[in-house]
Amino acid sequence: MPKTILALAAHPDDAEFFAGGTLAKLVAEGARVVIAIATDGRRGSFEQGGAALAQTRLAEAASAAAALGAEPPIFLGYPDLELDTLPPGLLREHFVRLIRRHTPDALFTHDPAARYEPHPDHRAVAWAASDAAAFAPLPLVHPEHLAEGLAPHFVAEKYFFSDYTEAANKVIDITGEMDRKLAALAEHHSQIKFLVEDVLRQAHMAGLDVRAMLGDALDDPLAAMAWAMRAQATEVGRRIGAAYGEAFRHARFHPFVETLFRDSSHPGDLW
Repeated sequence: MPKTILALAAHPDDAEFFAGGTLAKLVAEGARVVIAIATDGRRGSFEQGGAALAQTRLAEAASAAAALGAEPPIFLGYPDLELDTLPPGLLREHFVRLIRRHTPDALFTHDPAARYEPHPDHRAVAWAASDAAAFAPLPLVHPEHLAEGLAPHFVAEKYFFSDYTEAANKVIDITGEMDRKLAALAEHHSQIKFLVEDVLRQAHMAGLDVRAMLGDALDDPLAAMAWAMRAQATEVGRRIGAAYGEAFRHARFHPFVETLFRDSSHPGDLW
């Protein structure tokens, strides 16, 4: 039976940026991939914002998910930079409900252990998702879900992602999926334009001659993004001798169970 994968992301482009190659690889292997996005992306621009940008970002996210082969994304609809203002436990309950509804075999989300994570939305999703994965198996946590037919569920495989990969203990070879990852990212036109402009502004302030480095790619945000993503994936892939890779902090069971698992005849991954 195909596996079910749930990705919990803060922003419309996060799943593709951090795990697009791995998710595409799992789809190719027969998995069902569901992406849930907490915010609507309404503040990711130097030019426009608000409801109009939010609609653009959500449409782009739907196209990107389709490019990966994932199901249409689930949108929670919160504005950017407001997740840390939500009532305590609200986002966690959303994620517990999603875990119980979709009963994933693996969860992909932001890493609560990431050092120097500057984005409050990433931090909010990381902790809420990590807590949800830990407590979704307990029947007395949100028992009202039972009345909706949502039974407790334990996610055996957790893959945490971040810009800061020093804590990563697993690298996935995405050499065969790099083009699909870039195709999915290319659907995020408004976000790519914003991110590239942000980097160029900072590079200019640092006194770097970016045109000498990127050449004509400087005039094409998608080309600049592809160059940067390939460079990053090349660096990660070197850890396992692959052309391109994505890095994760991988977690499964309680440490005692992990010890028993390693000592048994099943030392590898569950999938």
